[in-house]
Amino acid sequence: MTEKPHAAGTVAPGDVTRRVGVEMLRQRGIDVEQLIQKLIDNAAAEFASTYYYYSILRMYLAGHEDYKEICEDARLEDRQHYELILPRIYELGGSLPYSLHEFADRAGCPHAYLPGTDNGAHPPEQPPSAADILTVLLEAERCAIRSWQEICDICAGKDPRTYDLAARILNEEIEHEAWFVELLAMERDGQVQPSGHFRRGAPGEAPYSRNRAFHHGGAGN
Repeated sequence: MTEKPHAAGTVAPGDVTRRVGVEMLRQRGIDVEQLIQKLIDNAAAEFASTYYYYSILRMYLAGHEDYKEICEDARLEDRQHYELILPRIYELGGSLPYSLHEFADRAGCPHAYLPGTDNGAHPPEQPPSAADILTVLLEAERCAIRSWQEICDICAGKDPRTYDLAARILNEEIEHEAWFVELLAMERDGQVQPSGHFRRGAPGEAPYSRNRAFHHGGAGN
């Protein structure tokens, strides 16, 4: 009879308290509990620090419809980043906080507050300039790049699934940074810093991270 070397391992048959997918990561040196916490922090940043606060920033780009459209692309794609990484947190045995307030506080990046709101405490006395808003957008994307690069570095060669998801998100965050460099350089400094940006097929297209529509319809939908 041919030997089946992978038919059994350290997880007993029928054991639902452990996961082979997690045990294999531990064998390769991944601190799974630490990785889960970092993924939760990143998910919170994508959902609260950017997706939510970009909604407000976009509203105050009135009169700059081209800027609003690009901000909307980044906003919806950041929501998709949250959707993409969420199942992985649970696959690894983790869980989101059960309080939205706690979840938002876990964000690994500063919240992208509208300039002049004293960190969201009150409305701005004067509408912020487009340059001020673009600066906030740019720095939020830079924090996201650093955060997802850290996940990629942790997982490279050890956790191909998490690495793949994080790399897809990172690809889009790098694009977002380039978009806002281009816009801010022209708006504030009158300089041309091309990003290679082209209009997405639809707002929030998310070419790297989007697997399917947000709704979960039946077959044929």
